[in-house]
Amino acid sequence: MDFINNYIQTNKEQLLNELLEILRIPSVSADPKYKGDVARMAEAVAESLRKAGADNVKVNTTAGHPIVTAEKIIDPAKPTVLCYGHYDVQPADPIDLWDSPPFEPVIKDGNIYARGACDDKGQVYMHVKAFEAMMKNNALPCNVKFIIEGEEEVGSPNLATFITNNTELLSCDVILISDTSIIANDVPSVTVGLRGLTYMEVEVVGPNRDLHSGVYGGSVANPINTLCDMISSLIDKDGHITIEGFYDDVELVSDAERVEMGKTPFDLIEYKTDLGVNEVKGEKGYTSLERVSIRPTLDVNGIWGGYTGEGSKTVLPSKAYAKISMRLVPNQQSQKIAELFDKHFNKIAPPYVKVKVTHHHGGEPVVVPLDYPPMQAAIKAMEKTFGKKPIPTREGGSIPIVALFERVLGAKSILMGFGLNSDNIHSPNEKYGLFNYYKGIETLPWFFKYYAEM
Repeated sequence: MDFINNYIQTNKEQLLNELLEILRIPSVSADPKYKGDVARMAEAVAESLRKAGADNVKVNTTAGHPIVTAEKIIDPAKPTVLCYGHYDVQPADPIDLWDSPPFEPVIKDGNIYARGACDDKGQVYMHVKAFEAMMKNNALPCNVKFIIEGEEEVGSPNLATFITNNTELLSCDVILISDTSIIANDVPSVTVGLRGLTYMEVEVVGPNRDLHSGVYGGSVANPINTLCDMISSLIDKDGHITIEGFYDDVELVSDAERVEMGKTPFDLIEYKTDLGVNEVKGEKGYTSLERVSIRPTLDVNGIWGGYTGEGSKTVLPSKAYAKISMRLVPNQQSQKIAELFDKHFNKIAPPYVKVKVTHHHGGEPVVVPLDYPPMQAAIKAMEKTFGKKPIPTREGGSIPIVALFERVLGAKSILMGFGLNSDNIHSPNEKYGLFNYYKGIETLPWFFKYYAEM
């Protein structure tokens, strides 16, 4: 396996330049004006797979953005790893908070700054280059397939249909995903759990038109004020979500497992300093790490209504809106939580407003057993390249595809990411460390080796 480091050192500049090229493509799936760029990005991914040595590379059309598939079958009798990732990125807004243009990558202090650098282009490209290294050195130990989509950042609305219609094309023994993080560059970790997600939008309607706040204020309910009151009531003073039935299916983590989780290096003072907050807040009785991993949450992701332009306008708005997401833990079901939220929000609406609740998308929580053989292969691979055994962690984020893969393809996913929580994914100044990029390329072939030997 000496070829891995030789490959990286020999091709270090090329590996970086190729990544910088795809980071320049603004593949924002949420904004229709970038549709052409998203399609261009799909073609770039396909071309990189062809050059790496993959067969049957195809850019598959969907009702939305394309899905790229490819494969290399060296022996049908050998196990097959399906590598999943996404080439689409979050919108770069607010642009004025970036220190450099989001789609003009900049290297500074050992990091690549660009939208998508970590989430997920940099991590996808690790897989392409690790595969290329194995191919060029005749060292691919098992079969490999790729599915790289362009709609993950908008909830993967067309992925379930594609997977269901292409089960033979995507048949595999395990799925390998790098869309998660490690604790630190000197503290490796593997993700054994993800929270699920339910994403809602609410509309609160008062009078049939915008009104003059001087003429009507005080006698007609303000939908923004009312919406704020309703949202405020969704979480009590102890950080407990008040939706009836919300906690009925929550899996309680044992005291022993919580003790093990507590061994994860965590400095609360450093955490607060990094975030620029004086104090943390969350559900009573749980640590900050537990609140973002083993407990469900509810957050307002956006709220608007009335006049928000320059200057002032004394308006009493007709409507107010909010986007609300709930992170879920094992045994909670996204559709059931959506229905509970809908029922509760309508129940707490006062008689002077009307409400509308829309369910945008969701995904199920996942936990992968530590004794699952491919998980053991991942742990061995990380230990080999980092020089220490990785800590098993549960992440607060959601990757809805993981539960979908297991349900449709009958295969579990190994979440083997190399990002850091400080990489500002979904935020201005997103970054990805050069160390992390190269370490991923170095580590992934070891996973293939150890997995093929099991």
